[in-house]
Amino acid sequence: MSGKVRACYACQRNGRLTCRRTRLGEPCLKTYPLECVNLLKRARIAFQAGRTLTEGFRLAQLEAVVRMLEEHECDFVDALGRDLHKPRFETVVSELIPVKNEAFHAISNLKKWMQPQHVEGNMSTTLDECLVVSEPLGVVFIIGAWCSPVQMCLVPLVGAIAAGNCAIISPSECTAHTAELLHRLIPFYLENECFHVIIAGTSDLPEVLELKYDHVFFTGNREEGSRIAQAAARTLTPVTLVLGGKNPCYVDQHCEIATTAQRIAWARFHNAGQNVVAPDYILCHTNVKAQLVQALKGCLMQFYGSDPRESRSYGRMVNLEIFNRTRDMLWRSGKVAVGGQVIEAEKYIAPTILTEVTGPDSVMQQDVFGPVLPVLTVMCMDEAIAFINKQEKPLCVYAYSSNSKVISRLMSETSSGSFCSNDSILQSLMVTLPFGGVGASGMGSYHGRYSFDTFSHRKSCLLRGTRFECVTYLRYPPYEDRNLSLMTWASTLSQKSQGWCQIL
Repeated sequence: MSGKVRACYACQRNGRLTCRRTRLGEPCLKTYPLECVNLLKRARIAFQAGRTLTEGFRLAQLEAVVRMLEEHECDFVDALGRDLHKPRFETVVSELIPVKNEAFHAISNLKKWMQPQHVEGNMSTTLDECLVVSEPLGVVFIIGAWCSPVQMCLVPLVGAIAAGNCAIISPSECTAHTAELLHRLIPFYLENECFHVIIAGTSDLPEVLELKYDHVFFTGNREEGSRIAQAAARTLTPVTLVLGGKNPCYVDQHCEIATTAQRIAWARFHNAGQNVVAPDYILCHTNVKAQLVQALKGCLMQFYGSDPRESRSYGRMVNLEIFNRTRDMLWRSGKVAVGGQVIEAEKYIAPTILTEVTGPDSVMQQDVFGPVLPVLTVMCMDEAIAFINKQEKPLCVYAYSSNSKVISRLMSETSSGSFCSNDSILQSLMVTLPFGGVGASGMGSYHGRYSFDTFSHRKSCLLRGTRFECVTYLRYPPYEDRNLSLMTWASTLSQKSQGWCQIL
């Protein structure tokens, strides 16, 4: 590792951002409004020197990410326990393992991803090479989310490293212990000049973005995502946005109710419901509503016992702002079928199922980042599809049915960032599937090769010689009708033989 000091938080003096420094290993100070111009400058110098370009460098950094997670698993468990009361099981399974899976997948495939891709040429390039070369963008800015503060910082980072970029990572200030842990550990494991961690409040991010990055990757809610996109647009910086949304879950009359209830309850109440990919509400066929609600009650008893507050498997809200927002939605919507208990001092909201919910209710007008699951009823699948399509395009659509035709229709007749049948969340963790939003739920995608592509520029390259000038002279002025006729004739032949126009 280079350097015995690392940049820490910035403080505002005379309205300008300046750097404070601490020595490696010292605890981080409380977060202040930040970003240091110095960090970006160091990263740009490192990138321009070509330090991130070699396969060996990228592999070493990816291996270091894995080593960091393995050597400090207990520290991550402790930090997430402090921030979200997150059980060790959930931290390991939903935070650490997904990052390691991404890193291992990138390590195994990096050589192939980095190789130029040969593409088909045309008649005029028969003896030339047509290539697509993936080149790194430069210095990228990754803004994590509080609901999965490790996964949503480090999975994009894996893609940025694999693609050969330098990166500045901004974990959410809401999960302060996790943010400070990343801030403390990353300088020990990753190349100090290429990778930096800052902790900025959401109100500071537009100012940070004025410094001009080569790509911005943001995970969070729509309001913050809109501000990020507007700030990035001022410097023509491309963005990837993974935004929350109201993810519908259709439960058909023909399905295995017990299994359906278990999988929905796990997905909704995992991390106390603080998950951008959890089912946001159920559209249940009227014929199975009573049976489903009863099965969900049974699952909550099985998962968390008669008093979830005492369960070691159940989390807490991240802060009072999210707690109050979720509590108010709960109190103003539908009828509590199970749960509903709240304790402000502990930021505790019991896993809650609401029935008799209607479209205008508060819980249906806002994204739900908490342990509240509204159950609405529909008479048929057509009504469910129409209901879903009246809303903004969600990040995920879920469908539970034993009828393959029902699944096929829900998948093809609704639009969403991702789709999963007879389970929830898993499609968002697959390294071989792209994950991202569409419309109001975001733009761009990541995971596996798709992360590599997100943080790469796909540069088109034509490698030619100077032969056959006796043919290419046809394109030069002075323009002659005879030359135009020959070129038109050649293009016609190309269209007939290969289905696309080839101009000499």
